[in-house]
Amino acid sequence: MSPREPILEPESPTAAGRAAVAFIFVTVLLDMMAFGMVAPVLPNLVAEFVRQDATSATLIYTLFNTTFALLQFMFSPLIGALSDRFGRRPLILASNIGLGLNYALMAWAPNLGWLFLGRAISGVTGASYSTASAYIADTTPIDKRAGAFGILGAAFGVGFMIGPSLGGVLGEYFGPRAPFVVAGAFSLLNAVYGFFVLPESLPKSMRSTMRLKQANPFSALVLLRRHPDLLALASTQFLSTLAQVSIPTTVVLYAKYRYHWTPFAIGPALTVVGVALAVVQVGVVGRFVKRFGNRAALVTGLAFGAAGLFIVGLAPTGPWFWLAAPVVAFWGLAGPAVQTMMTHHVKSYEQGLLQGANASLTGIAELVGPAIFGFTFAFFVTPGHSPAAYGAPFILAGTLLTATAAFAYFATRGEAEHDEDEDEAV
Repeated sequence: MSPREPILEPESPTAAGRAAVAFIFVTVLLDMMAFGMVAPVLPNLVAEFVRQDATSATLIYTLFNTTFALLQFMFSPLIGALSDRFGRRPLILASNIGLGLNYALMAWAPNLGWLFLGRAISGVTGASYSTASAYIADTTPIDKRAGAFGILGAAFGVGFMIGPSLGGVLGEYFGPRAPFVVAGAFSLLNAVYGFFVLPESLPKSMRSTMRLKQANPFSALVLLRRHPDLLALASTQFLSTLAQVSIPTTVVLYAKYRYHWTPFAIGPALTVVGVALAVVQVGVVGRFVKRFGNRAALVTGLAFGAAGLFIVGLAPTGPWFWLAAPVVAFWGLAGPAVQTMMTHHVKSYEQGLLQGANASLTGIAELVGPAIFGFTFAFFVTPGHSPAAYGAPFILAGTLLTATAAFAYFATRGEAEHDEDEDEAV
């Protein structure tokens, strides 16, 4: 293995440090709640501006989502690089303030142009997950990093699980603009809270020199090529994310046509998956990694994810579909493990750029995934195909994830050394 510069180990967490990490958890939770809150009402707000023209509303809403994902892809490395140069605290607080003001703009928007501008701005200011991940890497000892990333992933999942339900209730009783008001209030209150409790995690002596040419998404990806193992880990994470996109892209339509479920029926199923995933990420990841190591957690998580996707795609009835929930939940082992392994290969002042590059890969997956799995589902749901074929997107995703697990097993053999180092640190 090629030598690496030593990475300074965080000191044992103080009460202030624990409060700061708790703030990061709350930040991600509220960010995802806010994002989820506006998801069920944004299509209706778009439809209001185009006078309920369903075709126009669908095309415009697709444009909104594509623009959001594209800007996340473009700006995540820049925000990560800025956090490496100026510290994590100002970027996290600025993101909270920006999101709060942006949601206020969308709540006020008098026409479609202002609403689109707000959605575009949210794609920029909402790219804070990479900075939050870098903060966790700065403040968490190596042997506890996978568990911390698991908790961060749980905040992500729980926020996205709660948000749509809350947004739907607010939109139903108070109108489609109400969720934007509440989401903005959450973000601004979180910024005020963070101003008082969030210390800086990256000392000035460990910050990098800001070079804009390294902060665009394509140059940022060059960082991943610096070490063969890092590139392999990044590829694994990208393919896992791409497979995961199959679920939000097609699962609602799949359940509707395959099992004749209503939205009221599919909601609890997705909630169970979200709860099970959160339980695994909070209660299992840290213990599993401590016992078996990050590499085992990565490969095991990918294997469970593939098995769960195959169950979904092949399930002949609703009860079989429910069986997939606890299986898919153990997919949650993979994300924290691969994130932890990636942090081993960069210096402290590159953590933000690394997480920004990861966010860009996620953006690419979220741009191309809906087309791959959406068109696959559209082809097999046409007349002449058996309902058994409707699960083709999940079979495709499961096959992709199986290949990814095999690739990860062989490509990460050198990571065993890091697992041994972590065992010694415990």
